Amino acid sequence: MQFSHYMQEWLYGDNGYYKDIKAIGKSGDFYTAVSTSKFFGASIANHFYKMLMQGNADRNGWLIEIGAHQGYLICDMIQWLYTCDPSLVETLKFGIVERQPEVQKAQLAYIKERFGEDVKIRHFDDIADVNVEYAFVVANEILDAFPCELLKDKKMAVVNDHAIEWEEASDAMIAWAKRHYLTQGEIAVGYEDFAKHMAKGVKHCDFVTFDYGEKYVRNDFSIRVYKKHEVFPLFDEALVLADAYKKDDITYDVNFGHVCEAFLNAGFKEEAYETQARALIRFGIIDILESFSKQTTQANYAREADKIKTLISPTMMGDRFKMVHFRK
Repeated sequence: MQFSHYMQEWLYGDNGYYKDIKAIGKSGDFYTAVSTSKFFGASIANHFYKMLMQGNADRNGWLIEIGAHQGYLICDMIQWLYTCDPSLVETLKFGIVERQPEVQKAQLAYIKERFGEDVKIRHFDDIADVNVEYAFVVANEILDAFPCELLKDKKMAVVNDHAIEWEEASDAMIAWAKRHYLTQGEIAVGYEDFAKHMAKGVKHCDFVTFDYGEKYVRNDFSIRVYKKHEVFPLFDEALVLADAYKKDDITYDVNFGHVCEAFLNAGFKEEAYETQARALIRFGIIDILESFSKQTTQANYAREADKIKTLISPTMMGDRFKMVHFRK
């Protein structure tokens, strides 16, 4: 089968890796910005709040997260919005795009644990199903979880019995690669439909997402498997695909040039593209930390400051991760 179909089954098929909630952090396969610090979500919410105050967003609209895992990010955002203006929790509506029933149950349980009955969340199977006038849509590390094809010297990867083989690529794939100056590497499958579905589901939309990657083609393979914080390149001799299949996470660096092309063609415009460090500082993460320092002990402040350092340090998440903001 084509590699993209294999990856789709790996991540989202029956008993796939994302079929249920996976541990993130020390006990899981990897860390994310959300699992690192609650101020990640607070800073995004702070940016959204500024947009609301400036009249650039609708306080009667929706806050929607795509790929919410346990629900930490949207809850951290709601908590900060309540801190800024409690009435926003009354006027805004909240949603999560998630089609896995077991994950939905886990998210609702966590949201109830955080807010009791005060906050209601609506689930959508697809962003195209939302059908609202305005939404601020947020996502963290979902672009790297789209299936991809692998191309090398005009040949594409196929998988037979968990072994990668190469066959002649289609004319369409070769044409796409030539147009984007790609000779080898990953070609994400689904960005175009994702952007079109968002354009269909939300009439006026701000979409803010974070992921690791660049806006240029690397012409190298970045695809890899994460297992308990160990990284195995897909073509590493030590990696046995049959053993990793559906048990471990598989991911690759995002080609943000491809993402931007898909969203621009769907009617969005690019508001910002920058490193995670620059985005979070612009969103106000340092100011939030300083406010926190006035309400807590020195030890708690030092712990949170260390977490934020992980998010914005150039040698950690700060430069490797990027933020892109699209508006329609």
